[in-house]
Amino acid sequence: MFFQLNSEYSPTGDQPQAIEQLSKGVVDGIQYQTLLGVTGSGKTFTMANVIANTNRPTLILSHNKTLAAQLYAEFKSFFPNNSVHYFVSYYDYYQPEAYIPSSDKYIEKDLAINDEIDRLRLATVAALLSGRRDIIVVSSVSCIYGMGNPNDFNENIIEIKCGQNIGRDRFLRTLVDALYSRNEIELSRGTFRVKGDTVDIALAYEEINIRVIFWGDEIESIQIMDTITQMPTENVEAFRIFPANIFVTTKERMAFALDKIAVDLGTQRDMFEREGRYTEASRLYERVSYDLEMIREVGYCSGIENYSRYFDGREPGMRPFCLLDYFPKDYLTIIDESHVTVPQIRGMYGGDLSRKTNLVNYGFRLQAAIDNRPLKFEEFESLTKQTIFVSATPADYELNKCEGIITEQIIRPTGLLDPQIVVRPTRGQIDDLLDEIQRRIEFNERTLVTTLTKRMAEELAAHLTKINIRCAYIHSDVETMDRIKILDQLRGGDIDVLIGVNLLREGLDLPEVSLVAIIDADKEGFLRNHRSLTQTAGRAARNLNGMVIMYADKITESMQKTIEETDRRRTLQLRYNEENGITPQAIVKARNLIVGQDSDTATPKLTSKGRFIEKSNINPIIQSYIDKEFNKTVNIAADPVVKYMTVNDKKKVIERLRIQMTEAAKRMDFIEAAQYRDELLALEESIKNAE
Repeated sequence: MFFQLNSEYSPTGDQPQAIEQLSKGVVDGIQYQTLLGVTGSGKTFTMANVIANTNRPTLILSHNKTLAAQLYAEFKSFFPNNSVHYFVSYYDYYQPEAYIPSSDKYIEKDLAINDEIDRLRLATVAALLSGRRDIIVVSSVSCIYGMGNPNDFNENIIEIKCGQNIGRDRFLRTLVDALYSRNEIELSRGTFRVKGDTVDIALAYEEINIRVIFWGDEIESIQIMDTITQMPTENVEAFRIFPANIFVTTKERMAFALDKIAVDLGTQRDMFEREGRYTEASRLYERVSYDLEMIREVGYCSGIENYSRYFDGREPGMRPFCLLDYFPKDYLTIIDESHVTVPQIRGMYGGDLSRKTNLVNYGFRLQAAIDNRPLKFEEFESLTKQTIFVSATPADYELNKCEGIITEQIIRPTGLLDPQIVVRPTRGQIDDLLDEIQRRIEFNERTLVTTLTKRMAEELAAHLTKINIRCAYIHSDVETMDRIKILDQLRGGDIDVLIGVNLLREGLDLPEVSLVAIIDADKEGFLRNHRSLTQTAGRAARNLNGMVIMYADKITESMQKTIEETDRRRTLQLRYNEENGITPQAIVKARNLIVGQDSDTATPKLTSKGRFIEKSNINPIIQSYIDKEFNKTVNIAADPVVKYMTVNDKKKVIERLRIQMTEAAKRMDFIEAAQYRDELLALEESIKNAE
């Protein structure tokens, strides 16, 4: 099946040449290409057109879950008739197992799995093994982490058809081998129930149920059932049932793996004893022996992923299987925001190795645990054949890979220009900044100010507040949900100035901001290098009156690069507008889109303690954080009432928060889920302290 792009828009500006150049590069077999697209130029639309033109199965990589969810939604709308999937880590909360030798502290693994994301992951794998080629997978770096052997997964696919002579009991055993479990009370995802000659199966990867009816040992009919009414909606002649878990293996390999684990346990235990490390030897023996017993009895144990090398049939040191192994050989990789995503991929292996090494050296895990890991960067490169890097500021890695040849997308469909950049001396910079802020306030426009340190941001915010300028600061110590509230207040006009450090770069879409002021722009370093300055300046690119002021006593090489690049882009944009008679148009955007919702409702103002002082016209996302019974925010753990609550009361609240966290994550609203998770953990901690 071919990709069918569905959009009411046609490529404009320099999108047509970018689409043509990238598509030709893919068809010609060019391994690496780079799309340099400025903020607001429609890079996602360009990617969609390239996919439609080249007709390749495609992996789109993003550097976090939230951006991946946004891309997933966009591509689902572009390709409604094709197979678009979402693959990210399925943990709502994850505390990895670790050991800290300096304090002799062991941290046990703790996690909460999101059932809906687990289903989406399985749906992705099922689609890739279905034989379809019109597949797009939007993924986080979770795709480079270990998964089951694709051959084993394929072997456990159950193919049934009407008239097949299989026998009911034999069919039930194949379901159990595919990790479906029997449940006669509730037919939930990944379970089946039996009533006489009728077997109902709730598929683990799709939101449908299957009913298989036998006549003796023969399959008489196969029906697709409505999950709500449990009534048949369609009769089919044949059906493929994919396993209920990504980590599935065969009975033969399971038996071999258990024997091999026992042998390696003896070897590693003997090594500890020869070195006189009897504590580590005893610890390892007790732990692994218990795991082996659990696997023999129930087929599973906590931390079973640490034995994945044995179940996959890999030799020591071999890379794990991952999602990339499930793709056809000619798939296309698109790395979004590559200047951030590529370093993230590069750093995953080192962090994992450091943690696992301590666990192995101190007897908590077998040596094989190290082979349950993310891919090394070289391994990732070897698995991704043709790659398109997408970024407004490509890094040296991308430029080197494509040998300096890049595809530019400079023109915005709205005709907006890159902001003007002005350099002013640091002497009297605060007074000058105040004048500029006042001008913006008169025209109901907003200002962003970037400083070098958190303390500078806080002190500048305090100074502006003293002279009655409505402002706030934002940095890594500010809670995620508080950041969103602050940004929404900025857009709504409750705040005129926002001061930050490094959070005012990628991803912020603030059309109301007409001025970006960069304090100490001449202090070379990570926060003031060419890419950081360019990304920061881009925050003013969505306003007709966009302007950037760099306060500096000298023009550094990074500043010069940013200024020259911005001037070059402005020249191209102006020329295109003149040649095509385009008048730049301001972006009009629903205010609450910053938190993933369109709404014209007002955002509630916050008191100094973070309480809402008005509840009417609250945007739906923030409304969900207000306790409907007590008319207060869900920031329960910080409330003074908590110290008067009994342990049972706290446990009831924890259970409610857990349900709300799961529901939020199911909607892919990970920011809201994280808020509930933090409250839940804080309450659990208060219970421990009380005990």
